[in-house]
Amino acid sequence: MASKIDPSARYLRTHEWARIEGDEIVCGISDHAQSAMNDLVYVELPRVGATYKAGEAFGVVESVKAASDVYMPVSGTITAVNTQLESKPEIINQDPYQRGWMIRIKPDDMAEFNNLLDADAYARLLNETEK
Repeated sequence: MASKIDPSARYLRTHEWARIEGDEIVCGISDHAQSAMNDLVYVELPRVGATYKAGEAFGVVESVKAASDVYMPVSGTITAVNTQLESKPEIINQDPYQRGWMIRIKPDDMAEFNNLLDADAYARLLNETEK
């Protein structure tokens, strides 16, 4: 089954998505990532106010099969976390691009967003890895 891709988002090669909302960037894991991990049982999120560089791990998602780090799409400061995921990590499995968002970021440099894969490039990446 083909993974759903949000055409309004950008992507990391590590399967996180990022979307600009106002002057912030919202981030989570892609449909492909949640599907590969299967049923999520635990999500570890950063604290609001923490700062990270692009590509640094900001959190962890765990399923019965594996645990994976989740990486920052851009450098910046965490302005909000989706606390619902702490008690209901399965929201990510159900709706990875909307209700399953993980963090909101105030980016240090919004131009870093342009370094991420667009939906077409991410689709090509998935096609290559599924062969």
